[in-house]
Amino acid sequence: MPLFVNLPRMKPLASCIVALFFLGSNARAAQPRIALTNAADVLALSATNALSGIPVSVQGIVTVSEASWDGRFFVQDRSGGVFVENLSSNYPLTGDEVTVSGVSFPGGYAPIITKPRWKKIGTAPLPEANAVTTDQLMSGAEDSQRIKISGIVRAAEISPDVFERVRGDVMEMELVSGGYRLRAFCPIQPGRDPQSFVGATVVLKGTAASAFNAPLRHFLTVTLYVPHLSDLVVKQPAPANLFSAPLTPLNGIAQYRKDSPPEVHVKGVVTFQRRGEDLFLEDDSGGLQVQSTQDLAVQPGDVVEAVGFPAFQNFLPVLEDAVLRKTDEPRVVLRPRSATISEIQIGLHHAEFIRLQGRLLDRFSRQIGGTPEAPEIQTLLAMQTTNFIFTVERDTVGDNGFLASIPIGSVVEFNGICLLSSGDNSVKVKPVSLLLPTSHDFTILRKPSWLTPEHLLAGLGILAMVLLVAVSWTVMVSKRNSTLKRLVKEKEATQNELQLAHDQLEVRVEERTAQLKVEMTARKESEVQFRAVLTERTRLAQELHDTLEQTMTGIALQLDLAADQFGRNSDNASHHLKLARNLMRQSQTEVRHSVWGLRSRANEEFNLVNAIAVSSRQAASGAGLEVDLETFGEARPLSEVVEENLLRISQEAITNVVKHAAATRAKIELRFNPQAVILQVTDNGKGFAQDKCAGPKDGHFGLLGISERTERLGGRVQIASSASGTSISVEIPIKPANGE
Repeated sequence: MPLFVNLPRMKPLASCIVALFFLGSNARAAQPRIALTNAADVLALSATNALSGIPVSVQGIVTVSEASWDGRFFVQDRSGGVFVENLSSNYPLTGDEVTVSGVSFPGGYAPIITKPRWKKIGTAPLPEANAVTTDQLMSGAEDSQRIKISGIVRAAEISPDVFERVRGDVMEMELVSGGYRLRAFCPIQPGRDPQSFVGATVVLKGTAASAFNAPLRHFLTVTLYVPHLSDLVVKQPAPANLFSAPLTPLNGIAQYRKDSPPEVHVKGVVTFQRRGEDLFLEDDSGGLQVQSTQDLAVQPGDVVEAVGFPAFQNFLPVLEDAVLRKTDEPRVVLRPRSATISEIQIGLHHAEFIRLQGRLLDRFSRQIGGTPEAPEIQTLLAMQTTNFIFTVERDTVGDNGFLASIPIGSVVEFNGICLLSSGDNSVKVKPVSLLLPTSHDFTILRKPSWLTPEHLLAGLGILAMVLLVAVSWTVMVSKRNSTLKRLVKEKEATQNELQLAHDQLEVRVEERTAQLKVEMTARKESEVQFRAVLTERTRLAQELHDTLEQTMTGIALQLDLAADQFGRNSDNASHHLKLARNLMRQSQTEVRHSVWGLRSRANEEFNLVNAIAVSSRQAASGAGLEVDLETFGEARPLSEVVEENLLRISQEAITNVVKHAAATRAKIELRFNPQAVILQVTDNGKGFAQDKCAGPKDGHFGLLGISERTERLGGRVQIASSASGTSISVEIPIKPANGE
């Protein structure tokens, strides 16, 4: 249902407050666009589904429609009723049969029809009202439905501004049914007094509209809209004269009364009044709080009659919805009754004008209403008597100078209305308040001694100042000592930092020295490697000059001779061509040797023994030379420079054997000693005289290259040659592995 959040009047105009916050929620995908054809289907939608704007088309009877509703109305078909948000000056009347087409919307409480297009197709009697229990009605489940319910009228008055009907007035009544209180608007016969319904048991037929909290979509209460006079049936009329009923003692309204009417007639002396809210009466039996919105001006001591309905608040009796009447009896002089705490604790003296004394513990003030120019201030006094705490209350316009003048700690006697409260159904009373009829209804019995809280605070303040001075002096001395200690610690810390810096400098010097040694060693090795590469290039250049160039020259000469003899003597030309072919084969062999000398070893799987074996076989291939390789000791990896030079030395030695020794067998021995590696190449050739062998002057650099490589590595070379063969031995020192 849509409607009303304006609880004081429940005006339908408040229906425009709808749940707009749904527009910002996470709306799910729209439901299938199938039109809903009855009210029950609309009410069955969830708020999310209703927000998707599902088409609706229903046919029913308008159950409530009023001019002040800006076109809104209720319509009901066979399945139920639903609210139509028709914001238009054109609207149907109650009893019209209409067709309504629109879309669904969540509404403020229950789903509704919005953006309607309606058409009147006739008139019809209103749908039959369903009898419901009060529990069903107050659950909100009957929202927008035409229902029937009975109750006792507690209050009634004319409210012409609610409906603004064309004919007649509207009565606003409050009735109690099944322990619930609800409000109903219904027509009234012209000239009839609404008060004649107070106390009557009535049966109402009308449309239920829920009052709700729109932002939270929470149900609050129900308002019933009764369209016709025939929908209001008086089941049991109220007494013709409310004040004709027998009087009941004030303390007897909560006592057993057989076959008594629901309303109670009491009379008492006014002890205190809050106009438009309640007043307190007292008779010989006790006191009573009478709640009434009737604006009747009375004074304390006036005798007043009241007719109302017994109820309970905080498990204590109270008379609700009372009708008041001031009597002609003379005003009574009020005298408070003496009360003790033990009597109050068992529930006596509730709503009575009593005298009670206690010690003032504290005082509070707060604004409870009024305007900034004339604020309504409530003054609360916390009192203690023996081991019991109670409060004294007084509401005034502006600050209360009388109660503010009472010194804290004083023993004070107050005359006021005793209000008890109990949190359960036990006899024991919990909070107790004393309402002061006037601000000067107290007597100070004993003022506080000199040792009041104010004086105690002043003494504590002086003591605190002395302690503050002492503490300040102590803190000052402590700060000076702390400063000296800090300076000493800073000096020690500085010395420690200097010592640490000195130690770190020594460590860095040592590290840098070691780093420089490593860099110098690496630089020396780089120089050795560079020199080895330079020497190898020199050797290769000499070798190419001595072999390949001479061979190519011979080939060119033979080809020239073959060309000259080709026409004159073909046999001689063929002979020269054969010589050129042999020279070409020799050149190919020498080129292979040179290419082998230029090949670099594999970085990751290099093996010196295998490399020497492969290079020796390549050099001896086609020369009729058999090469044997034998190793002694445990083979281990050497530095790259040492391995490279040993390989080149072995290649040079085998090349010399092939070129000059005329040997048939050569043997290579590789010995791995702890301190050195020894390479020895021996052949069975013809040998040579060392003093007569060809050297660099003759274009031969082999033995010179072997000697230079050995010297660069810090080794030594021995050459022995005789007619039975030659032996070249090279010894290279090596560093022990892993510091051995």
